[in-house]
Amino acid sequence: MLMKMKFNKISVSYLFLVFQAIFFRKYECKVVQFIFGDSLSDVGNNNYFSKSLAKANLPWYGIDFGSGMPNGRFTNGRTVADIIGDKMGVPRPPAFMDPTLTEDVILSNGVNYASGGGGILNETGGLFVQRLSFNKQIELFQGTQQLIRARIGDDAAGKFFQEARYVVALGSNDFINNYLMPVYRDSWSYTDTTFLEYLMDTLQGQLKLLHGLGARQVIVFGLGPMGCIPLQRVLSSDGGCQEKPNKLAQDFNQAASKLVNDLNANLVNASFKFGDAYDVVNDVITNPSKYGFSNADSPCCSFGQIRPALTCIPASTLCKDRSKYVFWDEYHPSDSANAIIARELMNKFGYLGGTASAPSPSAMPPSSSR
Repeated sequence: MLMKMKFNKISVSYLFLVFQAIFFRKYECKVVQFIFGDSLSDVGNNNYFSKSLAKANLPWYGIDFGSGMPNGRFTNGRTVADIIGDKMGVPRPPAFMDPTLTEDVILSNGVNYASGGGGILNETGGLFVQRLSFNKQIELFQGTQQLIRARIGDDAAGKFFQEARYVVALGSNDFINNYLMPVYRDSWSYTDTTFLEYLMDTLQGQLKLLHGLGARQVIVFGLGPMGCIPLQRVLSSDGGCQEKPNKLAQDFNQAASKLVNDLNANLVNASFKFGDAYDVVNDVITNPSKYGFSNADSPCCSFGQIRPALTCIPASTLCKDRSKYVFWDEYHPSDSANAIIARELMNKFGYLGGTASAPSPSAMPPSSSR
């Protein structure tokens, strides 16, 4: 009887080990993305914050994406991360805050932690009340890792996270919704030089932490000409691009590029890449017709003559041809512009073979066009 019980226990243990082996192999080769960012990459996280003032949950956001309903993206269509991920053949990761997110979904699709208003610094975007800073996003990623380890085991989880792709796309809010706004303490506590040093020191620690958590293939996005977004133009005296924000963006890109190179040289098995699309975006804005655009200084979605309206709302009017506008709202590029940015970054990363062309925008309700 005792021998039979031992045999049964051994059989059960053996079957359990076989089940584990089969289950772990199911996921060990799956390559997914983990995205950290701000409103340029958010796919709906902020929509789940009841008090957030940075949401893309109203028409006409998402009008050229899927069903045409708002989906949390701060544009009419795809984000740059969407387009690059599509061309790389990896799934589009869902928002971390999505209540339907499960371990199986994470293993199959990854996670997007990006949050509108978020920044490299914890204090950035405070006026939006609720948003996820980069530190908070990393903290949530750590929680995700615990879930996956419990689901598939330490070894399989370690392989899963090391083979994943990572996108880090933050920094613009640290200037536009922090340093360049006098309501924030950082605006009077630092000079241009010392604030940039503060940003780089913080970013360095965050990227090192991600590496320590298993991130090996990381794309760090640079900043575009922030002084040329419609919001900055309308606040200028002559409607032109503002020089200071643009200079800060260029300085950020130069410092961040050096930081990424230094990390590659000093971190084991690190494959960090820096994506700087400043020049091509600046050229699109300066010579829009060269890229098929007819407007590069005002938003497609605006509230009549009331500027800046800040966000696109149901009462806003839309341009007649969204593919001809570089900017969707006061802050964010259109799907067509994002396609060009993504193509430039893919060329720099060596991801050739895709055109990243934008889809033809769907017809709009007549009452919403102008």
